[in-house]
Amino acid sequence: MSKFLYGAAVQGIQDFIFQTNKLQEIVGASELVEQVCTTAFDEFAVNNGESIVRAAGNIKFIFEKKDDCAKAVREFPKKVMTMAPGITISQAVVPLENDFEKAIDKLETLLKNQRNKPSASITSGLIGMKRANSTGLPVVEINNGYLDAPTKAKLEKYEIKKLSIKSFGEISKRLAYDISDITDKNDWIAVIHADGNGLGRVVQAIGKKKDIFKEFSQKLDDATMNAAHKAYQAVKDKFADKQVVPIRPIVLSGDDMTVIIRGDLAIDYANAFITAFEEKTKTALGKILRDEKVFALNKDYLTACAGIAFIKSSYPFYYGYQLAEDLCSQAKKDTKAIFGENTNNLPPSCLLFHKVQDSFVFNYDDIIRRELTASDGLSLKAGPYYITPQDTFVADILIKNKKLLVSKLIEYSTLLNRENGDGIKSGIRNWVSLRIINKDKADQKRDRMIDIFSDSTIIKSLTKEEDNRCLAYDVLAYNTIINQQTKE
Repeated sequence: MSKFLYGAAVQGIQDFIFQTNKLQEIVGASELVEQVCTTAFDEFAVNNGESIVRAAGNIKFIFEKKDDCAKAVREFPKKVMTMAPGITISQAVVPLENDFEKAIDKLETLLKNQRNKPSASITSGLIGMKRANSTGLPVVEINNGYLDAPTKAKLEKYEIKKLSIKSFGEISKRLAYDISDITDKNDWIAVIHADGNGLGRVVQAIGKKKDIFKEFSQKLDDATMNAAHKAYQAVKDKFADKQVVPIRPIVLSGDDMTVIIRGDLAIDYANAFITAFEEKTKTALGKILRDEKVFALNKDYLTACAGIAFIKSSYPFYYGYQLAEDLCSQAKKDTKAIFGENTNNLPPSCLLFHKVQDSFVFNYDDIIRRELTASDGLSLKAGPYYITPQDTFVADILIKNKKLLVSKLIEYSTLLNRENGDGIKSGIRNWVSLRIINKDKADQKRDRMIDIFSDSTIIKSLTKEEDNRCLAYDVLAYNTIINQQTKE
């Protein structure tokens, strides 16, 4: 008798989470998404069925009985769309004899086709229905305002702490339910989105080997969770005197991590997360990666890239997330380019950030063109910034390609806080403004600063133009986020 390989892919997660700019609703949406990808499927995983993947919005499950599989196909999408209105599910099923490789290939093809078919929304309503002001969706309840179905579901879940416990490993302080709980001496917050590198190569190498793929997926989820624990531990002393944790996890599943965090913690948190991700995947997945010869040079760990969008607390979270995701993609492009076309190599880890100072954010390519490029083509974008590599081979490649480390960004920012730092910062800020429009005037400004200040090393370092880029803009932006005080 045939078994049945069932697959489901969750769609619309980010739109559902960031449909609002209210932190309570975002938190509730995150908790709902965590349930959708994990426990919501529990009632269908019956009668000795086997779970292959249940993380990061993907489910692959082997059913022993046709009736059990049919029930999941029939009822699981309705359950998900009811508990989290706005999210949709793509499903596919193929018979499974003995050839898992053939079955998984066919399943992926069917799922890909299903994703291209629109699903009917359960949140649509008649023309004459009252609509919620914030979303335009039909009102289903009046409770301290007009609530649509997605908002009602989110508010019912916002006090659940499962995702926070999963991300922190502990909860010793009150969690943030309002954006004012996250901000501190200024209004800068950050949206961090991190994503593993080389997962396509891993799936290509082991995705058709059922037992290995199952083990890999489970251990990857655990490694990502443990990396988040390490990141939390790395920054928690910086808010030891506060009553509230200024970090709010949004997604933590598979190789994905998204958080909203106080601005001054963001670089340290992302750096610690990626460093720990490499360490934890080496411990958990090293043997699989070596035995299956997934990467060239016998790499036995995974790397990751992160995008960090620094935004004001009043800025729409949705645009902040979109920018963070775009920055992460740009970081991946940069790190992949180091190895050229050899996709068997594992790209090194890095992060890329941008401080939003415009009223509206287009994609990052537009930001580079509009804000970060001088009239003569000099780039004020010095990143991505690379995580200190585990081995000398990668370190040598980064040096050869003149890549900057996160530690260098932090070092230069710290130097700006020394004596005369305010004067130097002001001078370099003027230099940046001049450099965008007139190189000769900027050179004169730099020379005057070097004459005025006895310690001119930091001035020379930040205004140095190498490979058609300079560090000044990034270091000033990061230093401002850390040190600016606009609130008591």
